Amino acid sequence: QVEFVESGGGSVQPGGSLRLSCTVHGSIFLSSAIRWYRQAPGKQRELVATIRSGGGFTAYADSVKGRFTISRDHAKNTVYLQMNSLHPEDTAVYYCNTPTEWEWGQGTQVTVAS
Repeated sequence: QVEFVESGGGSVQPGGSLRLSCTVHGSIFLSSAIRWYRQAPGKQRELVATIRSGGGFTAYADSVKGRFTISRDHAKNTVYLQMNSLHPEDTAVYYCNTPTEWEWGQGTQVTVAS
């Protein structure tokens, strides 16, 4: 059984920052890459960032490169997404999962607006 619990979302003004957390319940955390995804209203879910199990490799969507940073804390079974210089286009529900795509969590809402 695997469960993803996302938190840390909120409402910020353009240019602001947020740090999202993804806590993974289950035995897969140490051996799995973890991805952050987002889904804006009326749009398909899109991949935002990936971190491999060892933490040494990360990858980002072009739209967030240079603004978002993904990291992981093995002691806490948690992956973070530090989001800086937020744009209104970053408004979405953010989810985490592995590339295998287990059952999705509830996500955390991020709203960027003046």
